[in-house]
Amino acid sequence: MSAIVIKRMRSIGTETNPVEGTVLWSPVKSIWYLSHAVLGLLGTWLFFDWKAVALCGVLTGVTLCCGHTVGLHRLLIHRSLKCPLWLERLLVYLGTLVGMGGPFGMIYLHDIRDWAQRHERCHPFYIHSAGILRDWWWNLNCRLRLKHPPGFTIEEKRLNDPFLRFLQMTWMLQQLPIALFLFRLDGWGLVLMGVSGRIFLSLTGHWFIGYFAHNYGVRRWHIRGQAVQGFNLPGLGLLTMGESWHNNHHAYPDSARLGHERQADPGWWFVRLLAAVGLAREINLPEDLPERPEREILT
Repeated sequence: MSAIVIKRMRSIGTETNPVEGTVLWSPVKSIWYLSHAVLGLLGTWLFFDWKAVALCGVLTGVTLCCGHTVGLHRLLIHRSLKCPLWLERLLVYLGTLVGMGGPFGMIYLHDIRDWAQRHERCHPFYIHSAGILRDWWWNLNCRLRLKHPPGFTIEEKRLNDPFLRFLQMTWMLQQLPIALFLFRLDGWGLVLMGVSGRIFLSLTGHWFIGYFAHNYGVRRWHIRGQAVQGFNLPGLGLLTMGESWHNNHHAYPDSARLGHERQADPGWWFVRLLAAVGLAREINLPEDLPERPEREILT
């Protein structure tokens, strides 16, 4: 069995496990997602404009690359690099604009999934094994209530950060300044496409890549004793900001570089840019990380 080390998660008894649980409809999560789906599709139908599509694409790219994959995933969650506090807050703010949740909520969702997957057995909710339609409903509209969940503790430095606490309390409201700016720029059509359409596209795309990256693709690495393996999805590196190299990520979770060798990884390119101008340091790469006995290379 692989070592189950997720620093913010801890067992609180012999019964703690990721298998026993009930999937429950989450009204807030579901209404948030489905409302933006309806509004985004309606806005695209009624107000379609190529300039709005282009702006929506730019906003999506910036928030996903600089915000989600670098600010939230590689920096806040995995601490795979360091940067000035003002920049860390800016990147986390951009990640919050993606619309998946506040910074503390994103840490929990990521860590509980990683903790569950590192067991030999796991509830289908956490490993995307319930079939594509059910998995879509579960992950974008529901939550899993474990019967015996682990304890969860965020580092005190981040838990007491007033800016992160503010973002956690107001993450949905953070769309309002963007909506106001877009409305003054070009009216309701731009708001519906640039806010609702962007959120719907980002959340659906994130789930879609997560589903396929745990079920299909290619692997270079095998992690013994885990309930699910990550897969690389060649050809999707640019579109996913590097997150499609999920087999690499399972093998080296604390690396700031997800795309190895010549694999396209825009998130890594952005980290390199930050380093080049002196705004990123102590960057973890696969060769810098400790050996994992459970990691095997496939021939």
